[in-house]
Amino acid sequence: MLLFGAMHVVAFLFGGVLFWMFLKSETVTPWEPPEEDEGGGGGGNDRLRRPPKPPKPGGLPLPDAEQSRERFREAGRLAERHSVPRRREHVPEPRRVPERAP
Repeated sequence: MLLFGAMHVVAFLFGGVLFWMFLKSETVTPWEPPEEDEGGGGGGNDRLRRPPKPPKPGGLPLPDAEQSRERFREAGRLAERHSVPRRREHVPEPRRVPERAP
């Protein structure tokens, strides 16, 4: 019992030290939002301040700019659009005749 009593006294001492440190700590000022501008606020994206640059004239067309052979917007499954090539039938190899060495 003496051991458990000593452990409780040490724990209360550590708790008291932590509580004393909490009372002596500096207070933190609460966070306040920045003052709003007279422009009406509303936030927004700061990346859109400059207008986008127009594309440069000329240049080679991109290879992926060609139209696809098929349109996939109609109803139906993609697997139904292409016919599956038939497999070649299995042709057995001719039997080999062992050759005798002289």
